[in-house]
Amino acid sequence: MKQVLVYGDSLTWGIIPGTRQRLPRLQRWPCILESELAHGGIAVRVIEDCLNGRRTVWDDPFKAGRNGVVGIEQRIEVNSPLALVILMLGANDFQSVHQNNAFHSSQGIATIVRAIRRAPIEPEMPVPAILVVAPPRCTAPTGTMAEKFECAPQKSVGLSQAYRAVAAELNCGFFDADAVIATSPVDGVHLDADAHATLGRELVSPVRTFL
Repeated sequence: MKQVLVYGDSLTWGIIPGTRQRLPRLQRWPCILESELAHGGIAVRVIEDCLNGRRTVWDDPFKAGRNGVVGIEQRIEVNSPLALVILMLGANDFQSVHQNNAFHSSQGIATIVRAIRRAPIEPEMPVPAILVVAPPRCTAPTGTMAEKFECAPQKSVGLSQAYRAVAAELNCGFFDADAVIATSPVDGVHLDADAHATLGRELVSPVRTFL
């Protein structure tokens, strides 16, 4: 059985927009991806390592442990052998406490990719392939997300293009989630159940190529 690690944030953890509740596992896109691959005859375990507020390489000044590059090498060790790592991060790079743009976030993704490839895995275990997924754009943050993501839509302009360029430079796979789903109008940041279902199904083809 192949193993795939999904390394992400609240968009994958499954926050229900407008709440602090979580979608059930069967409704989150990693589980949907796993199920669809299994139905297609590919035995795979999709492991979720997703943390609310996780950035690519920046600290959250209010909550510890949100810097995505810290500890990633150990997460690769813990879950090895891995056939693939799916990275879907970046949304939190544009919180109002940061002054990042799309280029900065793409360099954060590049830093994580390099860290994954230098992880001290056991001899004979494969260095996993990497699929970079550009998250859907933050649209119009509302409610409890309004202040936290103020100006995020403007700061994240060009994110998909920047991620695509980094993926090509580092020989990673690339998938543009913004081309197939949108953030929920309820809060402008997170994904509703329908978006999770769509993303899980749309990732089947690109993930299959690595397995």
